[in-house]
Parts: sequence; C-alpha cells; structure tokens
Amino acid sequence: MNPLGFGLGLRPKHYRAILESKPRVDWFEALSENYMVPGGRPLHYLTRIRERYPVVLHGVSLSIGSADPLDRDYLKQLKALAARIEPEWISDHLCWTGVAGRNLHDLMPLPYTEGALRHVARRVRAVQEFLGRRILLENVSSYVAYRDSAMSEWEFLAALAREADCDILLDVNNIHVSAFNHGFNVLDFIDGVPRDRVKQIHLAGHDHCGDLIIDTHDAPVIDAVWRLYAEALRRLGPVPTMIERDDRIPPLGALVRELDRARSVAAVSPPKKAA
Repeated sequence: MNPLGFGLGLRPKHYRAILESKPRVDWFEALSENYMVPGGRPLHYLTRIRERYPVVLHGVSLSIGSADPLDRDYLKQLKALAARIEPEWISDHLCWTGVAGRNLHDLMPLPYTEGALRHVARRVRAVQEFLGRRILLENVSSYVAYRDSAMSEWEFLAALAREADCDILLDVNNIHVSAFNHGFNVLDFIDGVPRDRVKQIHLAGHDHCGDLIIDTHDAPVIDAVWRLYAEALRRLGPVPTMIERDDRIPPLGALVRELDRARSVAAVSPPKKAA
C-alpha cells in the first residue's frame, strides 16, 4: 500500500470524535467547498485535524467538462485553501455540473468523443498550471449515455490522463453502479485505466432500485463492491483507499471498523505478476 494507507471522508459529525479519540485512520479527505472560506468552525476543525493527520481535498464544483469558462474565483479560493492546508493532493470529478452560469448540483457525465477529450484536456492543463500541481479526476456514477460517444468511459479517462498529464481517482463503487446501469463489464473498466495514474480509490454504498442503481453514499459497502475492490488491487497494485459516507452517517467507530475491512481485503489481495 502507498504510504498514505487507508482514509475516511471528513464529516462535521465526527470532528470532535477524531480529535478526542485519535482513531485508527491514516488520513482524511475533506470536501473542498466546505472550507473555502476565510474562517469559521469548519475551517477551524480542519486545521486542527490537519495538524494530526494527512489530508486530501476533494471537490464537486470544478465542472471540468462544462462549456462555460473556468471559474477563476473558485480556483483562487481552492488554491488559497491548498496553501493553508497543504493537502497531499487535490481531486474532483470528470463531469460537468452546470452551463450558462447555472449549477445543476449534480455530477453529469460527458459525451466520450475526441472533441470532448480535447476540450477537457485543455481545461485540466489550465487548472493544473494555475494550482501548480497535478490533480486527480474521478469517474462518476451515471444514469444516461450519449449517442455521440465514440469510446468507452475508461478509454476516455485513460486518454485524458495521458493528454492532460493528470491522475485518476478510481471510484470502485461508481464502476459497479455504472456497469449495472449501462451493461458493461466491470473488469474492462479496471483493465482499461493506466495503473500508474491511479493514485486513490473510493469505496461507498448505494441504493439498488431494481432496474437502476443510484449512488447514494448512505449505506455500507456491499460484498460485490468489496470483491471488485480486491480485484482492482490485484490488477492495479496497492492504492490509497478511503470510504465515503454522506448521509445516514454512523458513529466514527462504525466507519473505522468498515475501514478495517478495507485493510483486510488489501492484505489478502496481492498484485498479479506481470506476464
């Protein structure tokens, strides 16, 4: 496992418990937009937790795939937060969240075309130049597809990582969700991403609605996703891993126990030897 090890999403409900109990968590992932302010309680706690643990920043508003110009004010605030917190890395989603100045408050998938690839790659390079660091982009869960798509999601993600010189946050739960919704093979996705670009893994729960799976982050990781995680580690090698919970958030101890399962899965999932 990469030295960063196993982490949890930082949630306000757990601020005090983290500082008081010093849980067996190697690092925390903070949602960037919750702390992009000059002061206040959330930033106070993030600063204190950062004194004790490594932190990474994870955003939901970069809208890297939008046709709108990049939001320079947002990037300035993100850069200032990074200067204060000194995160191990910064990540966001391979998606668009709005157009014409309107925020949809959702992570919308892209059409996987050559034109979209060139457009997003230019924007990623611009963001990385402004921030002065390489970023990670996460595969999103999706419920619609575009007729114009000329490649698979993993082919697009791999090509983007090469073209823009960015890294990948691989959400294993999102692979499971999208594979069910769109009918592709989960292992094709994992085999299709460049292993040297995968710097972090997300694990989470979801809501199975019969003919559709919705990514909700409000439940424990299911067995099928644990099995897929094990296979991802065998194919990609050790990758820093964290568990996300955004709703129905249990006590910190319950999430630490779930994180211990990730440690156990990783311990018995050695990388496959190259042929």
